[in-house]
Amino acid sequence: MYIKKFTLKTLYLFIGLSVLFNYNIIVFSADTYKWSTTPDSLETSTSTSEPITPNNDLNLQSGAAILIDQNSGQVLYEHNSHEQLRPASVTKVMSILLIMEALDSGQISLEDKVPCSENASSMGGSQIWLTPSETLTVNEMIKCMCVVSANDCTVAMAEYLCGSTDAFVAKMNERAKELGMNDTHFKNCHGIDEDGHVTSAYDISVMSRELLTKHPNITKYTTIWMDSIRDGKSELVNTNKLVRNYEGCTGLKTGSTSLALYNLSASATRNGLSLIAVIMKAPTGPIRFAEAQKLLDYGFNNFEYKKLANKNDLIKEISVDKGIENGVNAILENDSGVLIQKGQNKDIVQSVQLTDSINAPVSAGQVLGSVTYSLNGNEIGKVNIVAEKSVGKNTAFNMIEHVFFNWLSLLRYSK
Repeated sequence: MYIKKFTLKTLYLFIGLSVLFNYNIIVFSADTYKWSTTPDSLETSTSTSEPITPNNDLNLQSGAAILIDQNSGQVLYEHNSHEQLRPASVTKVMSILLIMEALDSGQISLEDKVPCSENASSMGGSQIWLTPSETLTVNEMIKCMCVVSANDCTVAMAEYLCGSTDAFVAKMNERAKELGMNDTHFKNCHGIDEDGHVTSAYDISVMSRELLTKHPNITKYTTIWMDSIRDGKSELVNTNKLVRNYEGCTGLKTGSTSLALYNLSASATRNGLSLIAVIMKAPTGPIRFAEAQKLLDYGFNNFEYKKLANKNDLIKEISVDKGIENGVNAILENDSGVLIQKGQNKDIVQSVQLTDSINAPVSAGQVLGSVTYSLNGNEIGKVNIVAEKSVGKNTAFNMIEHVFFNWLSLLRYSK
């Protein structure tokens, strides 16, 4: 028989294995152990520019304007950016955002057939002349909203999602509040002039950034130059001329009325740098596009995006207390980088805040710490550090089981 009488040596082996595998098993003792969770701070350096100061000297003719970095939301240029003005059809950026969120949540699908009501078919302004009871898919509705700014499609989608345009507009204002759009109040979903229907260049940049960042597939629609619906019988030509004429243009939305004059939220990406330029109350359509291009050119000529690390890069392994595994990899949640001014290189400080250990259970994607980038004491970027995978909590049964089988194996090996 392999099972022998317990000896003092065997007991020491048992206790030694318990310690080796970090199990808090109390054997003839009341001792307990604690592991420190004091944050560990590491610092390294690379190069970047001084923090960016918005430039207000581009001499634009438009009533208001703003240029932001899409990745960080940092303002690169602004002019009357918080003045409340009429948005016209740029309103539809919020309408489209709500539609994309409904798609993500599974409330609707791109293949759903959306009927046109009497109310939707009676809309004026830009439209595709929907007739009552005519149906288009959600995919076609979004295309018409993005390409030709169709008011009838916008109303049909609002009614389809919320039952009425009033309920949809209430949801637009609720979402605007969540995004911190303090200059905004929507009265309709399409942008036709109405007293009290106002927003600002800054707020348009906020909702445009939310749409482009959280729903990048929208550019499949906003970059269409020409297309058609109704089996080719109805041609669509984009109202945003930059889609055809500006390198890297990704959208986004035009708007104009007799009171609002000419508005535009324009987006473009070059060499990893994505920018959003908003123009409001331009005196003419051509000036609207020219000044949006001027803003984008200013951004691409003066700034660049410097990538510092990649999503899923390993920071280090941290120990897991009372887990079925002893450790878990701490990785970056997203790509890490900063916006810098061209030709200005300074030292950037990278600070890693990360605990040495964590108690089980651990969930995949659980935030464990962060990496912060700063320059001259100013924070210019931040990315979360997360757990690469889940680690379950050890139970008394599997702890004893693991130690017991290791003990048996050691006894057999020592024969």
